[in-house]
Amino acid sequence: MSDQVTPFRLHVPEEDLRDLRERLARTRWPERETVDDWSQGVPLAYLRKLCRYWAEEYDWRAAERRLNAFPQFRTVIDGLGIHFLHVRSPHEDALPLVLTHGWPGSVVEFLKVIGPLTDPPAHGGDPADAFHVVCPSLPGYGFSDKPAGTGWGVERIAAAWIRLMTRLGYTRYGAMGGDWGTSVTTWIGRQDPARVAGIHLMPPLAAPDPATRDDLTPAERAALADLERAQEQEDGYSLEQSTRPQTIGYGLVDSPALLCAWIVEKFRNWTDCGGHPENALTRDELLDNLMLYWLPGTGASAARLYWESFKQVRRVFAGTTTDSVTDSVTVPVGCSIFPKENPRPSRRWAARRFTDIRHWNELDRGGHFAAFEQPEAFVDELRAFFRLVR
Repeated sequence: MSDQVTPFRLHVPEEDLRDLRERLARTRWPERETVDDWSQGVPLAYLRKLCRYWAEEYDWRAAERRLNAFPQFRTVIDGLGIHFLHVRSPHEDALPLVLTHGWPGSVVEFLKVIGPLTDPPAHGGDPADAFHVVCPSLPGYGFSDKPAGTGWGVERIAAAWIRLMTRLGYTRYGAMGGDWGTSVTTWIGRQDPARVAGIHLMPPLAAPDPATRDDLTPAERAALADLERAQEQEDGYSLEQSTRPQTIGYGLVDSPALLCAWIVEKFRNWTDCGGHPENALTRDELLDNLMLYWLPGTGASAARLYWESFKQVRRVFAGTTTDSVTDSVTVPVGCSIFPKENPRPSRRWAARRFTDIRHWNELDRGGHFAAFEQPEAFVDELRAFFRLVR
């Protein structure tokens, strides 16, 4: 029974949707910000407009149908129920591929790319590029269970994903991740190198090389400046979630307006949107993703991953050096760097940690949520790398 994989289908009770609408209608709003931009956070006028749409016009049932169009399952791994999409390609020689999201994302990020990845000919591609796609929801996210104890950090999640791929019958596979998925995927490569064909990271995480301090390229200078700017102006969310996730969790689970502001601010700051989140994603897409936090009440449980792993991961990308023994990754690696991503290590910084970089591309458009924002570019990047390691 412990290895059982059971079908899963979403159907949210209507009373839960009614409760959401009522909570939004009862929101106690603060006064407007005292600036004319986003420097104090999400502007009151925009958030009220978005929450009114969420309450009065947004159609969750349409999103539910889109999710239910893909085969979904649950299974118990290491004592925790894990929700995942598993879409097998019609092409039997397809390479199994596990895609891992992060915060504040969800499996919704990948819905646009599953078709092109699993059935390339149906989307103008080559069947030789086909994948069997597995998209798990991180522990404490979406419709996976919420850990009841400590210890579910990125290393343990990677071990769970390795067991999941084994349980699904895959003896050789690839892995890709962004945000938390980058660290989970990196650990998959370190823990299961004999079976992993390669890992694709958007972006790779690697510390700046002190040896380059006096010989920085313009791109490296810009990357360091953005890390410093984020630490000064944007990292309050990570400090709170990595130190007091329970405290902020009360509001994130109880107030849809707070949850909306907390998450949509990141979509504005981390996407290639020219200053407005709806230039990168539609209002419905933003809310589809948000609902995978609101409906299962994962504001606190998702934040706890920062408590578990953020200090460890931040040391890797923002520290003064990379430890060649404890941090090195030897499996084949593909790296895609989108211009609005942060961090954006240079190839020479990344090569100190990732010793077998097969693919490196710095793109012209896109940000943190690559599959969501730029699905065609995302698919092209995966195909380009995995052609080298199939």
